[in-house]
Amino acid sequence: MRILVALLLGGIAFAAVPMAAGELKVGDPAPDFKLQATDGKTYSLSDFKGKQAVVVAWFPKAFTRGCTIECKSLAEHGDMIKKYDVTYFMASVDPLEGDQGNKAFAAEHKADFPLLSDPTKETAKAYGVLNEERGFANRWTFYIGKDGKIQAIDKDVATRLETSAQDMAAKLGELHTPARH
Repeated sequence: MRILVALLLGGIAFAAVPMAAGELKVGDPAPDFKLQATDGKTYSLSDFKGKQAVVVAWFPKAFTRGCTIECKSLAEHGDMIKKYDVTYFMASVDPLEGDQGNKAFAAEHKADFPLLSDPTKETAKAYGVLNEERGFANRWTFYIGKDGKIQAIDKDVATRLETSAQDMAAKLGELHTPARH
C-alpha cells in the first residue's frame, strides 16, 4: 500500500511540474523583460502591449561571424521592416558596454535599431533561448503581437543569416502586422 501511495504521489508531483521556459509556444504570453539597450534606453515588453507588435531576434555573441551577418542584414535592409508598425530588437546575453559589448557591436555595424543586453541571462532563460552548455543565447526570433502573445517563433534563422531583414519583413506580412503610418 505504501508503495502504491508513493507511486501515486510521485506521479502527481511529476504531473504538477511546470512547463519549462524552453517550451514557449505560439499563443503563449511572451515573458516580460526590462533590458538596457544600445540607444541608451531601457525597454520593457509591457510598454508595447496594446500599442505595437514587437520582434526580438536573439543572437549568440557580438562580433562573431554569424551575428555580424545578421546584424548587417537588419541594418542595411531595415527599411523593409520599418514598413510595419513594429519595434524590433536584436538581443543577447553580452554586456552592454566594453570592447566586446553590444554597444560597440551596434556602432561598428551601424545598427539603426536597439540591441538589448541581458547579462544576467534571466530574460534569455524566460524565453528558453539560453544554451546552458555554451553560456549564450540560441539564434531564435520571437514575433510578439500587440496583445503580448507570441505569434511566431523562428528557430531556423541561422540557415538564412544574409536575408534576416527580408525574412523578418516577410513574416510580419504573413502575420498581418499593420503598416506603419
